[in-house]
Amino acid sequence: MSAESQLRLLSLNCWGLKFVSKNRSERISAIVDSIARSSHDIIALQEIWVYADYEKVAAAVQHRLPHAKFFYSGALGAGLAIFSRFAFVETSIHPYALNGAPIDIAGGDWFVGKAAASVVIIHPLLGKVQIFNTHLYAKGGEDGPEYRRAHRLVNAWEYAKLARQAAELGRYVIGLGDFNSIPITLPMTIIRDHAALHDSWAVVHPDNDSIAALSPRDAIVKHGITADSPINTWSAGKPHLTTTFWGKRLDYILYRQPRGQAYPQLRASECNVVLTERAPGHKFSYSDHFGLEATLDIVLGPDQAEASSTYHSGTTDDTQTELSKGTVMSVIKALTDCYRFSLERSKRELFVFTLCLALLVGVAIGTAWLPHSWINPIFIIFTVVVAWAGTTMLYEGFLYGNWERNALMNVIEELEIYQKGLDIQAGRRSPT
Repeated sequence: MSAESQLRLLSLNCWGLKFVSKNRSERISAIVDSIARSSHDIIALQEIWVYADYEKVAAAVQHRLPHAKFFYSGALGAGLAIFSRFAFVETSIHPYALNGAPIDIAGGDWFVGKAAASVVIIHPLLGKVQIFNTHLYAKGGEDGPEYRRAHRLVNAWEYAKLARQAAELGRYVIGLGDFNSIPITLPMTIIRDHAALHDSWAVVHPDNDSIAALSPRDAIVKHGITADSPINTWSAGKPHLTTTFWGKRLDYILYRQPRGQAYPQLRASECNVVLTERAPGHKFSYSDHFGLEATLDIVLGPDQAEASSTYHSGTTDDTQTELSKGTVMSVIKALTDCYRFSLERSKRELFVFTLCLALLVGVAIGTAWLPHSWINPIFIIFTVVVAWAGTTMLYEGFLYGNWERNALMNVIEELEIYQKGLDIQAGRRSPT
């Protein structure tokens, strides 16, 4: 195939937070060397938070991928960057409405402002292609009540709407990134069904989910494991799902046709997990995630489609899919439960604020009867700590609490109207 009849894509979470990520400089240098030798047309990086690291990558690939964008969001940056062989005609970033709580300093999602970044390129065969790069909210895992993943569900809904809108504008859509969700979870169901996106790994490896992996290396090849693999030095000590999977598939390359356009058609012909080896010259892995690459073939018309018998079957046309009623109700229930939990948490935090306020009043009155001057510094330190705690609880309980609940209510009402719209359309289509 000619160079213009394929798109070669790479997605990688670089784990590049300054002062926190271990051996960041050495790992980024190794990633830069690897990317510079690759032949991808589009590269999407996540957790590339240090601008100097982005500049290293941009300089290394400039001869082959001259068009690059570093995206800004939140207080510390989105950590997202896109590099392309094709010129950008539009760029945008959509910070997600919910990204965890500001009090969760260890998690850090609120500070970096998780987002969906995108560029629009002009491809010689496809025309406008909108390429998304994202990193969804991390906490919540897959176990336990669904409301623990409410913020990720909000991210997924917003991402799916953006991808769907791009396709309805007549653009091809390609989505890359770390979605922090295994394939069977509700966030990925929302993204696949509402945006009608095809999962490159599932298209190329349609039957692998039913095949048991005999080893961690086998799991990478058969199940597309990109995170929490025992082979990765940064996750070797973590507990894993089961010995059947040996880790998680959290990174994806997704794609779809424009609405109402059957050809040219994108079809995934290859999809592989890459950068699974140790960084050259070091005893550690490139990142705490492996990379994911895919090749999308561009089929120009029905003749070419019929002639190609090597593609895996599956829905690869422009059919618009919708969320099932069960999925919508599951999401609404999770968001409603999170709303109630948020309300109870705010009440507790505002109670702590009131208690701190009462303590400060007591300290102010008590200073008049201090028996010894050496107690003054202790009272000052105590006052500062109580004032900080009270201010934090006021912000967390009132400002952030209302912010979170308003965002949850917006999505709940959007989904209710969406379901009502589907019911109305189904009623109109049904025979009378």
